[in-house]
Amino acid sequence: MSRSIQLIVGLANPGKEYAETRHNAGAWFVDVLARSGQIVLRHENKYHGLHGLAQLSTQSCHLLIPTTFMNHSGQAVRSCMDYLKISPTSLLVAHDDIDLPVGTIKLKFDGGDGGHNGLKDIIRHLNTKQFYRLRIGVGHPGKGEDGVVDYVLNKPSKADRQKIDAALEPVYDTLPLILSGDIAKAMQKLHTTP
Repeated sequence: MSRSIQLIVGLANPGKEYAETRHNAGAWFVDVLARSGQIVLRHENKYHGLHGLAQLSTQSCHLLIPTTFMNHSGQAVRSCMDYLKISPTSLLVAHDDIDLPVGTIKLKFDGGDGGHNGLKDIIRHLNTKQFYRLRIGVGHPGKGEDGVVDYVLNKPSKADRQKIDAALEPVYDTLPLILSGDIAKAMQKLHTTP
C-alpha cells in the first residue's frame, strides 16, 4: 500500500495538567513537527482541535492535536478528515503505547486499538481500522487496569522522557518517506534504527 500522508494527528488530553503526561506523547510528536516547520497550531472549532498546515520535507501536510478528551478523539479526527476530504489511508495517528518499551517507535498500518481509548474512538468514528499509526513506546507499569490509567496520566521520569524524545528523532529523518507514502521503506529504516 502506497498512499501519501495528508494528515498527522497527535493524540492527547487537553489542559496543562495533562501536557507532560505519557498519554500525550502523540501530541509531543506533532508539536515538534509544528515547531520545525515554524507553524503555529491554532484552535479550530470545526476540527475540535489545534490545527496547522505544515510544509514538511517537500510536501504539505495537515497537523492536528484534538482538544477533546482522549476517549472522544474520533470526533476531532472525523471532523477534520470530512472537512478536508482526506481518506483514512492518508491518515497517520501518533499515540502513546504501553505495549512497547520506553523509547521504542513502531510504524504500522491497520490493526486493533490495543486498549487505547483514543484509537478505539477513532476506529468507531471512521468505521475502519485501515489507517497508519506511529506507536510511541512509553513502557508498561506491570499493574492491572487501574495501574495503567494512573501510569499514562502521569509524567515519565526525566530519563524516560529523554529516551522518548531521542527515539522520535529518526522519525523526523524518515518523514519524507512517510509523507510520500513509501511506508515500507520508512518502516525498514525506522525499525532497524539502533
